[in-house]
Amino acid sequence: MKTKLIMSVLLLIVSTVAYSNDKTAPMLVEKQHFTTKNFTTVSGVTLSQVDVGWESYGTLNKAKDNVVLITHYFSGTSHAAGKYKADDALAGYWDALIGPGKAIDTNKYFVISSDTLVNANWHDPNVITTGPASTNPATGKPYGLDFPVVTITDFVEVQKRLLDSLGINKLHAVMGASMGSFQALEWAVRYPEQVERLVHVIGAATMDAWTVSALEKWAMPIRLDKNWQQGNYYNKERPLAGLTATLLNITQDAMHPLIYNASFPHFEVLDDGALQDIRTLPKVNQVLEARALAKAKLQDANHVLYLVRASQLFTAGRSANLTDALKKVQAKTLLLPATNDLLLRPENVRKMHSIMDELGKEVTISEIAGGWGHLDGLFSIAPKAQQISEFLAN
Repeated sequence: MKTKLIMSVLLLIVSTVAYSNDKTAPMLVEKQHFTTKNFTTVSGVTLSQVDVGWESYGTLNKAKDNVVLITHYFSGTSHAAGKYKADDALAGYWDALIGPGKAIDTNKYFVISSDTLVNANWHDPNVITTGPASTNPATGKPYGLDFPVVTITDFVEVQKRLLDSLGINKLHAVMGASMGSFQALEWAVRYPEQVERLVHVIGAATMDAWTVSALEKWAMPIRLDKNWQQGNYYNKERPLAGLTATLLNITQDAMHPLIYNASFPHFEVLDDGALQDIRTLPKVNQVLEARALAKAKLQDANHVLYLVRASQLFTAGRSANLTDALKKVQAKTLLLPATNDLLLRPENVRKMHSIMDELGKEVTISEIAGGWGHLDGLFSIAPKAQQISEFLAN
């Protein structure tokens, strides 16, 4: 069972999946559609219409103050928990945490999550998003690279419009992993009076030169694909080869060698096919490439580029001074970096903790142990469930 799980996660890691030991009947959820008009991005461009999908779990109380906002990671979606249909193969990515009686107890809390702008999974029927693949009303054609650069702040502002439309002006907590942690922190900096608690998982407070450069390695294969054509590939052959290479890079960067190598217990470095013909990939790469290609068919290459750029431009509060940005946080804060994270390294979150502690903020850091690396924030978070539950309750 464990080997099958490892292989499934490794080969489909860029999908919005998770593993839960819960054997009870699944929590069924319904995708909702939110539309807002005349949205002006940080880059100064006004979009006449923005559409995003969202879903919720639990019941909004009369005071509308039991809200937990979940902000999703780079290749994720709003599908944080439950299933759309009882026979779905997998539940939302944090199903182990979200649901009746779980750490984020839907008997107490109204949990809500939305697809981001430029969500990667454009071709997934359960995703609703606005981005380069959307129709530009001015031309009747896909935006392509005419779509404005968007930022983590823009993601937050769309979420705020969604919450405003529901009459929600207070968050009991906001919680996100990886790129979701960027959004969660941005909420706490940008709207400190509205955010009571912040749970920041496998994240960062600002990008550094190393990480910006590492993220560019995700963009580069797409840019080099002959079918990309400066983003003008709609209604033509898609740049799937480049996107497939990007997803392979994301998979490896998000995993620690401990689990990555354990995923191939029968790996043999002496590969006869690879020895006989330079055009023949080693067997392990053949398997990974086939699965990455399958996932690439659900994504849009331009959307991935825009997500890379939004991540590269992230710094809390869009401030050049991290200390000044963190001064604004009023939320009780729980930081959950992963000790073996090689992508968003824990020392950066330790620095964030030190700054917040020196500022007198109510902040706790508790590292996630495990062998997944960055992905420990999804697949090794269950041991933190009690701590998260208590943090939300106090």
